[in-house]
Amino acid sequence: MSSPLFPYQPQFEADVVTAWYKGVCPATKQLCRLPRTKNAEAIACELMAELRENPDFNWEGKMYGVLLAETATGQRVFLKAFSGLLKGGKVLPGWVPPMDGGDRLILEEQEILAQLRQIRREIQRLETLPERKTYQTLQQQWQTKIAQFNQERRQKKQVRRQKRGVYQNHLTGAELAQAIAALEEESRQESNHKRDLKQARDQEIDSLAAMIHQADQDLQSLRQRRKTLSRTLQKRMHQVYHLKNFQGESKAIADLFPTGLPTGTGDCCAPKLLNYAAKQNLKPLAMAEFWWGKNSPDKQVGEFYLACEERCQPILGFLLSGLGGKSFQDILTIPEIPLEIIYEDHSLIAIHKPAGLPSIPGRSSQTYDSAFSRLRRDYQDIFLVHRLDQDTSGILLFAKNAETQQDLQTQFRRRKIHKEYEALLEEKIQRPEGMITLPLWADPGDRPRQKVDAQRGKPSETYFVKLDSHRLKLKPITGRTHQLRVHCAHPNGLNNPILGDRLYGNRAAPRLHLQATALTFMHPETKNPHTIQSAPEF
Repeated sequence: MSSPLFPYQPQFEADVVTAWYKGVCPATKQLCRLPRTKNAEAIACELMAELRENPDFNWEGKMYGVLLAETATGQRVFLKAFSGLLKGGKVLPGWVPPMDGGDRLILEEQEILAQLRQIRREIQRLETLPERKTYQTLQQQWQTKIAQFNQERRQKKQVRRQKRGVYQNHLTGAELAQAIAALEEESRQESNHKRDLKQARDQEIDSLAAMIHQADQDLQSLRQRRKTLSRTLQKRMHQVYHLKNFQGESKAIADLFPTGLPTGTGDCCAPKLLNYAAKQNLKPLAMAEFWWGKNSPDKQVGEFYLACEERCQPILGFLLSGLGGKSFQDILTIPEIPLEIIYEDHSLIAIHKPAGLPSIPGRSSQTYDSAFSRLRRDYQDIFLVHRLDQDTSGILLFAKNAETQQDLQTQFRRRKIHKEYEALLEEKIQRPEGMITLPLWADPGDRPRQKVDAQRGKPSETYFVKLDSHRLKLKPITGRTHQLRVHCAHPNGLNNPILGDRLYGNRAAPRLHLQATALTFMHPETKNPHTIQSAPEF
């Protein structure tokens, strides 16, 4: 088995924090934390580029992670991990192995998983029995047939009622009695016919109904069996999975949480990376986790995420224990990405947003770092005017009151604000200038990527000017999501992705080389044109 330790050279000498992994040590009750940094994200982007080249990694959505660390001799290395299974296995060359103790459970786990797979197949078979469709079709046919009969019977009953009135007005004696008897016989015949219809229906569908009822009972039993097996496997895994932290302690998950945690706890990237680093006496420096493959309802390909709340967060406090010591002080004092204020007056403020910092907090955590949450620390009232992609750097505008926010947002909505960006592209730029017009559509099945779609897409326009061999000035007329990135990368655009674009590009780089360099708008207070500029970082 090849070693999961890979040497690396940091791409940023002065590393900066983009987020924190946090947990409370169960013993000391102190907060322990490990940063996600620009260097960790850069290594993660290189891993994304490798995954993109292999189709095996693109169909199944899952979390991947990297951990930057130092060995006892001071060598800088990184580890990589995947959550759950990869290519049907838990152990793959070059990847961090599963938790300690898992080997003692392999046979039992395989047996239970085989039973669960068999149960899943049987549940699927019972849920898709062809007799279910036959029963539903026949039931609908009989409902229609009986409904038609009832409608005809009501009409005939109305006719008989009318005939009865006529007979009673025009007939007497035996003739009247004979006519009324004929009407009553007709009514009895219809009742018998309805009874015969129901009997024929029952004869045809009762056996199917009984079969489906039995199948539903079997389904209930199988689901209960599946639940019991899953809980058994969960309990056994938590008994044998031992976590090691940086204080040298080793404990089973079941001992840390006697009441239990969800199935799969310990199989995610962060626990595997931290546990292995502690076993190997490595000094963690930073960690980054991202989603790759098919999108999920709450995760998008190429996006960074912190530890999941249900499985990972509860055990992070134990796993991070020991990182608050003096020898790790350098980890805890890495500065946050600084916010540079490039313009401010009494009604608005413009900052230079660094690449990698979200404009607003993410949905997954209330403590997720962002430009908005940073400004909220220093300004009691701050209002978001617009957004930049997390990967894009440059001018980000905020208002200091609701009136200014509304004024500026109206200018954005009416396309009265002129925006300029600069970008470095992967290849040499061929066209000196021009206009790109493409219909962009956000495919729900492939978020956050945008697609060119003539039927469903919304129009998007960008004017561009070549500045040098690889540098481009971009002036978006519209403001669609990822508009500039798609306009550069798409074959009907420039067919030349922006350097470092992990969604649409081909070449890995520490960052997306796209920056908002100028904004021109009517100042809400002075009513005069106002321009804010920010020189490119690259």
